[in-house]
Amino acid sequence: MNDPGLEDDIVDASNQVSENRDKAYTDEEEEERSFLTPARWWYASTAFPLMAGTFGPMASAFNICALVEDWRVEIPTKGTEEHGLDIQDPEWLIAVNAVSLVCALIANLALLLNMARRVPFKIAQPVTIIGFWLASILLIALIAVASHRFDAPGIQNQALTQAYYYAIFAAGLYQLISYLMCVTVYGAYKDHYRKEFRLTVAQRTLMLQTIAFLVYLLLGALIYSKIEGWKFSDAVYWADFTSLTIGIGADYVPRTRVGRGLLFPFAMGSIIILGLVVSSIRSLILDRGKKKMSARLTEKTRLRLIKEIDNVVHEKRRLRAHMISLDKSTAQTLAAKPGDDKFAEMDRRQAEFEAMRKVQERATTERKYMSLVVSTFAFAFLWTIGALVFMKAEQNQNWSYFESVYFSYTTLLTIGYGDLEPMSNSGKPFFVFWSLLAVPTLTILVSDMGDTVVKAVKDATIWLGEITVLPSDEDSTRNRLKYGIYKATLGKAGYSHSYLKDVEEGSGIDDGEQELQPGLARLFGRHGRSRPNRNVRETGDRVAADFERSEKADESHARKHGERSEEDEHHYRHALLSEIRKVYADTTAATPKRYSYAEWARFLQLLGEDEHDSSYHSRAIDAERGSSTEEGPNESKQEATFSRKDEGKDAEQKKSWSWLGVRSPLMGDKEEAEWLLEKLLQRLEQSLHGEGKEKEEGVKQETQNHHRRKRSHPEAAEKEADDGTSENTVTGTRSQGGQKGTSEGGGHHD
Repeated sequence: MNDPGLEDDIVDASNQVSENRDKAYTDEEEEERSFLTPARWWYASTAFPLMAGTFGPMASAFNICALVEDWRVEIPTKGTEEHGLDIQDPEWLIAVNAVSLVCALIANLALLLNMARRVPFKIAQPVTIIGFWLASILLIALIAVASHRFDAPGIQNQALTQAYYYAIFAAGLYQLISYLMCVTVYGAYKDHYRKEFRLTVAQRTLMLQTIAFLVYLLLGALIYSKIEGWKFSDAVYWADFTSLTIGIGADYVPRTRVGRGLLFPFAMGSIIILGLVVSSIRSLILDRGKKKMSARLTEKTRLRLIKEIDNVVHEKRRLRAHMISLDKSTAQTLAAKPGDDKFAEMDRRQAEFEAMRKVQERATTERKYMSLVVSTFAFAFLWTIGALVFMKAEQNQNWSYFESVYFSYTTLLTIGYGDLEPMSNSGKPFFVFWSLLAVPTLTILVSDMGDTVVKAVKDATIWLGEITVLPSDEDSTRNRLKYGIYKATLGKAGYSHSYLKDVEEGSGIDDGEQELQPGLARLFGRHGRSRPNRNVRETGDRVAADFERSEKADESHARKHGERSEEDEHHYRHALLSEIRKVYADTTAATPKRYSYAEWARFLQLLGEDEHDSSYHSRAIDAERGSSTEEGPNESKQEATFSRKDEGKDAEQKKSWSWLGVRSPLMGDKEEAEWLLEKLLQRLEQSLHGEGKEKEEGVKQETQNHHRRKRSHPEAAEKEADDGTSENTVTGTRSQGGQKGTSEGGGHHD
């Protein structure tokens, strides 16, 4: 039978599997480079663009406030500046202000389209930098002119309005953004990262959400300025403290029925949009930023430990086990000299593993408290410096510094008593700018306190309850006290309870929505969905279980026919599938799963390594020297964590690695279960690809034989077709009388 194009399809499928495997290795190398990249370049590649995406729209909103109102007022007799009469601005000031706003809007649009991957980096970034810089220069020129000899003729008492101060904030933000983006472009063209923004979905939408919030704020201010008869800048001030749920009140509260009626949808909408902005800020700072900081602290702690081990080995010094709280036996094993047969290879590897665990714990603790210190300092700076500015701005109200500190504190915590409020033309714009800065600052501070102070109080409360009156698994007061001592001393005294071990290992399964792992979706024929539910996960697990049972059946079939090689292949795939299902369940655990050394040894053996075999391993010192001197910093990525077959060669290439080395499975941004799942899936793909190549060769040979017989004996070929004998080109086997045959060794999976 003639099947044109069949061979091409099989070859394309084979190439696709190979391309997917190569892409997986490329992604792994990219992840390693990202993990080892210094934190300053992470800020340049990710944090700075997102800061520009947040402050850019804010600066443009301030620019609009500076454009729509006059910059001068006449102070009435026995009056104050906040009740002054407007003095019309000259046309040149309005024109220059408008040009500045247009430049800023173009820059914001270029940055937004670049984040959305609609405009290339090399085009969008020059437009962004030049646009913000020009907008800043034009505003600075206007501010300089307005600060000297800008008085209107014939008017004695004059003052600058809120529009002037909004222009100052806009100009300062424009300058800051342009310099930040210069650093981003510099790092990209120095090849410290790609010339594109590699951002998550939440981070990509941060700028759009900020724009939506500010547009909503300005539109609300415009509507209420008409309804309540306020100036636009005063309405912006009201919309700001209303959206942030501060509620200062006093002179600016809705007094009309229409204004009070519209407050219901306006306040609810502003809270929703603000929640989206806070969520994206959390993704930027709390998720990505903390992970990057933890990675760098892990790397620094690891290098300190390796240096200490190096000094011990070569200078015969004593290893300071207390540096990362190592136990005595682990420290002695790490300090053993190369060639010392006192410790078995498995013991040495386990010592490295336990040391790496201590490195992770120390880095995590340092990261938590360092983040708490930084966020606390940011909050204190915003609080005290803001109070100082309010004291200077509200001289007409004779605020003392203590009153300013009191006002700043109640405002930052959104208490808003309303007994004090800024009334000057400089105080109100600063309040808007200052309160908007408080949103990310407090978000970060609350999260850091949740990781440290709040967690400590929570643990102490649970501990107190467990040893007193709350329900507990301990049957007596004595056992409760022992357990309490164990918890209070961080496991140094007392004893561990069984359920505590389960919690620490993260055995719980999160019933929330989880996304199907892409590798599982590809192997088991399911497409990943953005919002799958439990039924989808159960279906994927059921498909994987069917696949596992099929491999087990094929293994039994091969064993009965004495085909040892096929039996081993099916047994190996059956074991892989069994572990994949278990590891996939661990990826959905509420607490990230951390495997013991015995579990890692089993996984590594399944992936082609043996922890007893020293040929796969290197000592931490040698691994570090090899990656930093022999290969160079840009070539260390070529070191393979596991042996893998080079597609162009028959021999396997192996490079040794250490648990304390750069290529350790415990190093990287991924959780252990995710890392293992990807490795196991890669191995399964390789195994299936090997079987697919064999079947492809069989299909080609059968097809060629069929065409050869057809050319040599066309009558026999036609008779063969009439008799119902056909070539099964899918499985590479012959079926008789319409009964489809199956190839030996799991043709079902192809």
